[in-house]
Amino acid sequence: MLLREASRQGDAAKATAYASRLPNHEFAPYVEYYRLKPQLRTASSTEVLGFLTRHNGSAIAERMRIDWLLELGRARDWNNFDQQLPLLLSNDDLQLKCYALMSRMAKGENVAADARELLIQPPAYGDACAALIAGLAQSGQFSADDLLLQLRLAGEMDATGPSRRTALLLGASDTRAARAVDVPALAMARGVGDTRADKAIYLVALSRMARTSHKLAIVALERNAPKLDSTELAIGWAGIAHAASLALDPDAYTYWQKAAAAPLTNEQFQWKTRIALRRLDWKTVADTINAMPPHLRSDPAWAYWLARAMQAAGNGARNPEALALYQRIADRNHFYGQLALEELGKQISIPPAPPPLAAAELAAIEGNQGLQRALRFFSLRLRAEGAREWNWELRKFSERELLAAAEFARRHDILDRMVQTSERTRTMFDYTQRFPAPHYDILHPTTQDLGLDKAWVYGLIRQESRFILDARSSVGASGLMQVMPGTGDYVARKIGLGDYVKGKLTDLRTNIVLGANYMNMVLQGAGGSQPVATAAYNAGPGRPRRWRANLSEPMEGAIFAESIPFTETRIYVKNVMANATNYAALFDNKPQSLKARLGNVMPPGKAGDTLP
Repeated sequence: MLLREASRQGDAAKATAYASRLPNHEFAPYVEYYRLKPQLRTASSTEVLGFLTRHNGSAIAERMRIDWLLELGRARDWNNFDQQLPLLLSNDDLQLKCYALMSRMAKGENVAADARELLIQPPAYGDACAALIAGLAQSGQFSADDLLLQLRLAGEMDATGPSRRTALLLGASDTRAARAVDVPALAMARGVGDTRADKAIYLVALSRMARTSHKLAIVALERNAPKLDSTELAIGWAGIAHAASLALDPDAYTYWQKAAAAPLTNEQFQWKTRIALRRLDWKTVADTINAMPPHLRSDPAWAYWLARAMQAAGNGARNPEALALYQRIADRNHFYGQLALEELGKQISIPPAPPPLAAAELAAIEGNQGLQRALRFFSLRLRAEGAREWNWELRKFSERELLAAAEFARRHDILDRMVQTSERTRTMFDYTQRFPAPHYDILHPTTQDLGLDKAWVYGLIRQESRFILDARSSVGASGLMQVMPGTGDYVARKIGLGDYVKGKLTDLRTNIVLGANYMNMVLQGAGGSQPVATAAYNAGPGRPRRWRANLSEPMEGAIFAESIPFTETRIYVKNVMANATNYAALFDNKPQSLKARLGNVMPPGKAGDTLP
């Protein structure tokens, strides 16, 4: 859609020209939106308010209000900003949240505490959050310690721009701060420096160097230890320990002990806990989780592992505090909810189906104009617009209406919307909607021939593509099972698929056959371990092979999954394994054990593999 692209690129002239060619379009509000959006910087309040009034209560009006608020914040037009912000139905935009704090600060309010909770992801800051930090520093609401933490976070998360800006606020060299992130050896060559800011930049560079060689970083830290105070030295060790943890180096445990006095970032808290888990050091697990900020400590992962640590410390399965933590998360059907349920002596089963939907309930959903509009967008392959309209309607639905909307999606073969919609229910659960098994006529015989667990395969597909047939990832993976072109070529040769050409990768049957065979290959290479094979499917088999190489003895599958160094792969493995457990409960019609499915991950044998 040329109009949409011109609008996204901020080309007001082209957007206006394209919009003029679309009079009386079926999506006239969207045509108007795409025409007006690139003009927001110069448009009058009257024009924007006119749009919002004409389309009041619609998904596209909500999107326009967000865009206008971003422009009002950029222009520091706090009067209009403050009038429009309460009219948003939800605000998940980090930039808007930063502007909202700036507006409060402009009225003399102290917002430092709220800002500290918000400002934890420097790569996502953008102009709004950068301006907020500058304002906090200039007003004295942020101390040097606050800015030094921002500098650490920027280095930890590869955020060169925020690192530069924070260094300037500290009166330090922005060039050196950028080098600390991008070329750490060059930044370290300048020495530690004399000011707190210079030392902080040096420690950022040290932690960055540690990702390449923590041994060299240790030499540098020990050489310069006399120039650092005890806290700075501990921060240096925390950076080294973090880098060693990401490499799953056994020495990471010792480095964390040397960093005992360091104030830790959120990522460092979590990695210190993961390394303690790998050593079964339950006291350190408990102490580290208890030291986490409240929002982090309440995460289901750390609630579960804290309960496990409590049980290890005393009273075993009868520890009342541990049982209370398990109870808190056991009703959530995710990885840690399932594990908590098992710790309470239960297994994962399918809840009773809700009463069947009545014809009148389905007819009401069929007549919903917003869902029909979403359906039309999906048919035009405009998924972003379709999802926006779909989600906008869901916000006002009851449990029964959500189930009916999910059924509507099933009947129109939009399975990703069916899953997403059904997952919103809290008291009625239809697991045939949440965990569909389409294309069974192809997948079942394929998995049977391979001796492959079909519950695991469906669990992986649900995570990979949400059953979108033409799904395509940013790295080029295609189809239901998100097979990479090179992997498709390799598997086709191995299984003797003589008529295979790259164009067939998106063919449904071919995609399933190639994907299932590749799953079987990585499973064999993983010694039969589903969590390891799942990681290999996502990250390539070489990385899990290296992760297993760090094992000297069997490791509990849940600990292996939690300590996967790549965030995307860690989340992926946990989701796939939880999905597979639910599918097995559906297919076998009996309770299942996630712990049994995870098993123990064994150190690798001597035989390797050459899978792509």
